[in-house]
Parts: sequence; C-alpha cells; structure tokens
Amino acid sequence: MKILIDMNLPPSWVQVFRRENWEAYHWSTVGSPTPPDSEILEWATNNGCVVFTHDLDFGALLASKPRRAPSVVQLRGQETSPTSMGSVVVLALRQLREELELGALVSIDAARARARILPLP
Repeated sequence: MKILIDMNLPPSWVQVFRRENWEAYHWSTVGSPTPPDSEILEWATNNGCVVFTHDLDFGALLASKPRRAPSVVQLRGQETSPTSMGSVVVLALRQLREELELGALVSIDAARARARILPLP
C-alpha cells in the first residue's frame, strides 16, 4: 500500500506506515504547502496512493464527480496523533485493504471504521 499523508496531519505518521512496510509520503515532501485538495487527489491518483487526511472536504470532492480513485481515509475526531491513533488506523487499514484497493472513502474514529466504495452517489 502507498499512502499520501495530507498537510493537516503530522509527518510522524510516515513512520507508523513504514513500520508496516507500506510506502508513505507526507505532502510536505512532494508538493506546495497550501495546495487545493484537488491537486492532492490528482497527485495521489497519478502515483497510486491512498490519501490519509483529517479534512472532510475530500469526501465532497469524491462525490462531486464519479471517480474510482484515489481512495481517501479520513481520520475523524479531535485526536489525530500517531501515538493515540496509530494502532487504530493500522488495524482499520489492514481490515479494509480490499476496499481501499477497489477505491473507497474510509472514515476512522476511535470506535470504528466505515468504508464506502467509489464512486460515491
């Protein structure tokens, strides 16, 4: 799995994913610091990445036109640190790997993870 971490999450998430032998990039290492979300989606699509974000706008972008990629994982709630949420996120990504490979919008919070297959209605 290849994961692109949005600017609104700390770069320390890179190490969480790399410990799982997943490729991970923080947006700060590949693009401008204030891109439109559409640019992040395009880069992720072109590079075969799942977008990992705390921004709910990505769901709206996915719904704005029919698309099957990229998958987007939204971390919900106030706590977004890898120390607090790392194991929850890793478990959810393992459990939802098939959905992410198909193309999905995944929401993760401390209590559960939900996936909606793309394209969104």
